[in-house]
Amino acid sequence: MIRRRFLTFPLAFALAFALGGSRMIKPIGSDILHPRFVYDTAHHQRLAHEADSLPSVIISSQAAGNAVMLGAGYFSPLEGFMNLADALSVARSMTMTDGRFFPVPLLCLLESTDAIAGAGRIALRDPNVEGHPVLAVMDVAAIEPVSDEQMALLTEKVFRTLDLEHPGVKAFHSQGRMAVSGPIHVLSFSYFQNHFPDTFRTAVEIRNEIQERGWHRIVAFQTRNPMHRAHEELCKMAMEAVNADGVVIHMLLGKLKPGDIPAPVRDAAIRKMAELYFPANTVMITGYGFDMLYAGPREAVLHAYFRQNLGATHFIVGRDHAGVGDYYGPFDAQTIFTDEVPPGALTIEIFAADHTAYSKKLNRVVMMRDAPDHAKDDFVLLSGTRVREMLGQGKAPPPEFSRPEVAQILMDYYQSLN
Repeated sequence: MIRRRFLTFPLAFALAFALGGSRMIKPIGSDILHPRFVYDTAHHQRLAHEADSLPSVIISSQAAGNAVMLGAGYFSPLEGFMNLADALSVARSMTMTDGRFFPVPLLCLLESTDAIAGAGRIALRDPNVEGHPVLAVMDVAAIEPVSDEQMALLTEKVFRTLDLEHPGVKAFHSQGRMAVSGPIHVLSFSYFQNHFPDTFRTAVEIRNEIQERGWHRIVAFQTRNPMHRAHEELCKMAMEAVNADGVVIHMLLGKLKPGDIPAPVRDAAIRKMAELYFPANTVMITGYGFDMLYAGPREAVLHAYFRQNLGATHFIVGRDHAGVGDYYGPFDAQTIFTDEVPPGALTIEIFAADHTAYSKKLNRVVMMRDAPDHAKDDFVLLSGTRVREMLGQGKAPPPEFSRPEVAQILMDYYQSLN
């Protein structure tokens, strides 16, 4: 089902760029976005009808998330999944064989291609929706096997480890070794649109709303967790530092590793915080459909890539951004922008942040690097494990750590697990 707001796309899209596109940061590699979702109703219906008779394959959850991101314009100007040569080139240098910039290989990996052998056009089916409806139609450019050596190169360059205990590596290696590539025509935003109607937004929609709000300098904040007091204050620090009109809190709505808090709970907690503790017209609560990679530095660059596409001028990259365990150094996700990203590839500016915490000395949240005279005990610091224990026991963390209204939502969730 196409929601009503998408049927008005041609007018809204044209209006956004005609009235203010020139004043907004440009998308990557183009003056306008190139979303792969088929917005034209007649064309959408024709493709959906055609897809019923096409050879089809159920793709991985990671590939489905990538299709949603392509459809939503976040990966603009890419048209579809990469062939093996482009994926290997991106892994080595963050550029495709034609020189275009992209931070991570974008592959559609399958265990078997028997069902689509010899087909020039296929239907990609959604693994995350009951009945596996068609997610997209692909014009097949190539079907290629990925060797062990190539898989190792892709893994090592993107994740900086070959350890299968790394959740991103494990998910990547679980998909299969046959790469099918080609441009796609997206027909659905999977479950994200229906499960998160108030939060899921395309890059096109966010650009339009930024334009409607009259914002010119915009900070983007990435989160896969609920936002505690330190996250809230970090957004405000960044906004003040760059004189921003507002912040786009852009939460991941896709699959996470076991133990992470589900998206609906995060959504409710973040909305409550924004409602009570941010001034009017300074925050947008939005989300995107994508499975977390936990790829640390490379994923931080990908995060910056699609935040530029949604219209942000600045992006917060914090300590151990997009990391997991001890696989990455605390600031690797910041140094990659100066050490490895090709010059001129990104226009968006990085706001490099340190760990933030409440200072007992100063009675406010500060970046720890800005308080060199503080000892560890001068901050209100709680481990994630300790916070989860407290919430599960119905005990709210101290208000210096978490807003009480946010803590209540999280307590209700953790106690529901008992």
